[in-house]
Formats: sequence, C-alpha cells, structure tokens
Amino acid sequence: MSNRIVIIPTYNEIENIELILKAVFELTPAFSVLVVDDNSPDGTGNKVKDMQQVYPNLHLMERKAKNGLGTAYIDGFKWCLEHQYEYIFEMDADFSHNPKDLVRLFTDCEEHKGMSVGSRYVTGVNVVNWPMSRVMLSFFASKYVRFITRMQVYDTTAGFCCYHRRVLETIELDKIKFRGYAFQIEMKFTAWKHGFKVTEIPIIFTDRTRGQSKITKGIIKEAVWGVISMKIKSLFRTYKQANN
Repeated sequence: MSNRIVIIPTYNEIENIELILKAVFELTPAFSVLVVDDNSPDGTGNKVKDMQQVYPNLHLMERKAKNGLGTAYIDGFKWCLEHQYEYIFEMDADFSHNPKDLVRLFTDCEEHKGMSVGSRYVTGVNVVNWPMSRVMLSFFASKYVRFITRMQVYDTTAGFCCYHRRVLETIELDKIKFRGYAFQIEMKFTAWKHGFKVTEIPIIFTDRTRGQSKITKGIIKEAVWGVISMKIKSLFRTYKQANN
C-alpha cells in the first residue's frame, strides 16, 4: 500500500471523475485515492464504485448530503489518519490542479514533513481561463489574508496541498470551523501557528472546462469576515509548537 493518499471531494463530478482518477493512478510513485462524495445525484459515487473493481487503492466515502468542502476534507483527513497514511493531499476533481504536480508536492513535503502548497501566486499570477475579475478577487483576497494574519503564504486560499500526517495529528481538526474556501485559509494559518513549515510550489491553475463551479457569494463573505474573527481568536489561544 502507498503511504501517499489524495482526497478528492466530489459533488456532481460525473464528467470529470473517471478521467481524474485514471490520471492519478498513472503516476509514479503510486498514490492511493479517497473520494469523498456528498450523495451526488448525477451518479458520481456509482462511477467510483465501478472503478474500484479496477483500482484496489481507490476508496470511497459516501456522505448523505452536501455539507461543505471543509467538512468533506475533515472527514477525509480522519479516515486517512486512521488508515496510517503518511502524506495526505487535497485536490479538486475538475483538472484545475494538474495531477502530475502531486509528485512535486510530495517531493517538497517529504523534505520538511510539514505542509506544501500548490501556489498560483508565489511566482506571479499563474491562472488560465479565469475572467480578470475572478483573478483579481482571488489575488487580492490572498493579500488581504496575509495582511491580517501576517502569514507569509502567497496563495492562502489554495486547495491543492500536501500535509505530512504529523500536521493533521497536531491540528485539532474538530476545532476547524470554516466550511467553504475559508477552510483552506484556516488550515494553513493553524499549521503555521503550530510552527510547521508551510512552503509553496508554483503551479499553473487551469479553470474547469467540464461541470460547474461551486463558489458562492456566501463562501466569499465567510472568507472576508472569518479571517478577522480567526485572527482575533488566535490571540487568546495557545498553540503546541512542532519540533522541526
């Protein structure tokens, strides 16, 4: 069994799931995959079950309802820790993240046993197929987060990451509160506050060509106001420091 596992949360990803899984399982070194499906009405979960007959390292967690990106990852993290995986990845199903970059994230994370981030902004702006308005929103959102938190991460909302298991074991996962894209900010901030090394690997982010985006105004609002709340609460919290 591989000690590397990729968590892919899904909701109505029938157009992408087979292709993305095949791309991951073609990689060297080998990766296992855990799909966390929120009862997709388009049959995404059933497609994964079919593919399990071909790929023994493909796992499926079926949840009863759509309950937020953050809770999908938290449930996935707990499952991966229970099953003794050492390197645990986050990745979207829609090819906005290039599966080949999983190898680069793993190589980086293996060096420092912390958190590695596939970054759109560490070397400029590396985004394809987004309208300029969304590029600007994402780019300046990360600047805003850096200003409030003082965390030196350029792509704070990135959802393409690798964690060493000790990071997830140290973070109190049940205390992570955000469910939308602010979840990604909170995870990086909490890892950083615990003293783990958080590094960025430049990637090219390509917007989905199949399926529909899940971002909403509510998710954006959560990120804007939630960051201030998160920062204030951190001032009254003690963080166990990692031994790097």
